[in-house]
Amino acid sequence: MRAAPEFQVCLHRFGVWRGAVLVLAGLTMATTIAWLATSERPIETEVWVGSLLSMVAAVALTTSVVRTPPATLRWDGRAWHLGSTPGDLSPGELEIAIDLGRWMLLRFTPAASAGARVVWLPVQRKGMESQWHELRCSVHAPRIAADDDPTGGARG
Repeated sequence: MRAAPEFQVCLHRFGVWRGAVLVLAGLTMATTIAWLATSERPIETEVWVGSLLSMVAAVALTTSVVRTPPATLRWDGRAWHLGSTPGDLSPGELEIAIDLGRWMLLRFTPAASAGARVVWLPVQRKGMESQWHELRCSVHAPRIAADDDPTGGARG
């Protein structure tokens, strides 16, 4: 069985991800405000404070999730590598969490030696049309068993 060919892609467009996160945050805020505004019973101060704190937390979480820095993702034929620049790549495992055809959410788990944290990559077709098919083929390609690969590499 053959591995997918080597390639590298720069992930820098996250419009679909940002839009979805902002819509969900807006719906959360609107639902909370609508509930508070239409309640038939008087709302206690603790509930108001709790609701306000939850909305502030939602805004903070939205801000942290929406900020997705550009990244370089490379497949070398044996392992995935991720980094902020092409010269600063760490090896690891790549898994598909969600695949909607034109948009995927990928989970990159750094190798134990890299010591970094798991990175979630919202990847969209728009902005990388010429590399989209190659990326999808690579992330969906079956892993090579160690005994099938003379180099002993494993796909991640």
